Amino acid sequence: MKIGIIGIRGIPNQYGGFEQFVEFVGPALVERGHDVTVYNSSLHPYKESSWKGVNIISKYDPENRIGTAGQFIYDLNCILDARKRDYDVILQLGYTSSSIWSSLFPKKAVLVTNMDGLEWKRSKYSPRVQQFLLKAERWAAMKSDKLIADSIGIQEYLRSKYNKDAAFIAYGASLFTETDATAPSKYNLSNYGYNLLIARMEPENNIETVLKGYRHSSIDEPLVLIGNHTNKFGSYLKSTYETERIRFLGPVYDFGLLNNLRHFSHLYFHGHSVGGTNPSLLEAMASQSLIVAHDNIFNKSVLGSDAFYFSTPEQITVHLNRRIDKTAYSAYIRNNNNKIAEHYSWKHITDLLENYLTQALYEPNN
Repeated sequence: MKIGIIGIRGIPNQYGGFEQFVEFVGPALVERGHDVTVYNSSLHPYKESSWKGVNIISKYDPENRIGTAGQFIYDLNCILDARKRDYDVILQLGYTSSSIWSSLFPKKAVLVTNMDGLEWKRSKYSPRVQQFLLKAERWAAMKSDKLIADSIGIQEYLRSKYNKDAAFIAYGASLFTETDATAPSKYNLSNYGYNLLIARMEPENNIETVLKGYRHSSIDEPLVLIGNHTNKFGSYLKSTYETERIRFLGPVYDFGLLNNLRHFSHLYFHGHSVGGTNPSLLEAMASQSLIVAHDNIFNKSVLGSDAFYFSTPEQITVHLNRRIDKTAYSAYIRNNNNKIAEHYSWKHITDLLENYLTQALYEPNN
């Protein structure tokens, strides 16, 4: 198959979940004999024409000059280029800024769209932007030939709202085994003597819920927060809640260090509530974290009964005051590791994607 991948900022990953997804599955598809092209933003630092066998096409992206509107121009440039390339399949990751150009996608290529999470529910957006995102979601759902949902919750949502079937293909993760017991000491932390939260500082990630519950608990262990706190909400959280017991480390980009911090934490808090299968949740599972997750269908469809759950600050306080012993819940950790190996390994995810794209190409009525 000749596959074009659109909708990301580029590889190697410098940005987020979809880029990480392509960083793994792109080269894997090439190894299986497929011709794979990925579109990179002109702002991406990687400037070569290929990466691990994947063709790279760089297209002009003026986001650094004109802000968010630049994303729409970048997507348009990618779609116009795709019209010249004779792709069999175009894999579109997300729809936020490309759905308005839906009519311009090449007619001969099968358009398969990964619908991502419920973007219009994100509180960082104004009501007008939320309304646009809901319309964009409908355009993408109705105009794509095939859909992918990265969680069971999103799959059910698409079927209920748009009467459209979607293949469940999640993100992947690799089991973390290269532990370094000295890693926590870089931040003056003791192994298994701290709790951890890694997230973008946005309201829908329920960070303040965790912080309120933590503040009213009686434990001495510090809560360590990793993520860029320089935005408005992050600055508010830091100025309101930071103490000796609640520490904001800022962003950490060293993947091995992040996995070690997850591995050697006592409890790992995961508050994401509007996305699909979240990559950071899979990475926490793969790093043998003991997880306390926000109670929603997206998290529960991944973790099942192998985690603790919360919806309110009071529930956070109750979990903490119980003095949970991580070693007593080794079955949770073992079960989550098995889920990564069986259902979320990159090989398994690549198998699912390859089979679905092949089916989409050769299925009648496309």
